[in-house]
Amino acid sequence: MLSVRRISAAIVATATIGFGVAGPATAQNNSQQNGLVNVSVGDVNILNNANIGIAAQVAANICGVNVGPVAVLAANVDASGTQRTVCGTGAQAVRITQA
Repeated sequence: MLSVRRISAAIVATATIGFGVAGPATAQNNSQQNGLVNVSVGDVNILNNANIGIAAQVAANICGVNVGPVAVLAANVDASGTQRTVCGTGAQAVRITQA
């Protein structure tokens, strides 16, 4: 009977530690938006929380460039969190930022 109690206690302790460690990590990953970026021209937000493909298409159309390189730039912004300027239109910059 004593060994059954020890085994049960060990299982409960292991499960508690496992859930305690995995719980905060899971919550942290769910709070991060993946694949979403913002597009702005100067101080005006054009798109907020937009899919990378849509954001790249809009920014490419505004700048008059091919969408492929802009999509790569948008994916880099999403992965790194670093703001990137796609082009300048007049005195305003077209920027992609992480959502």
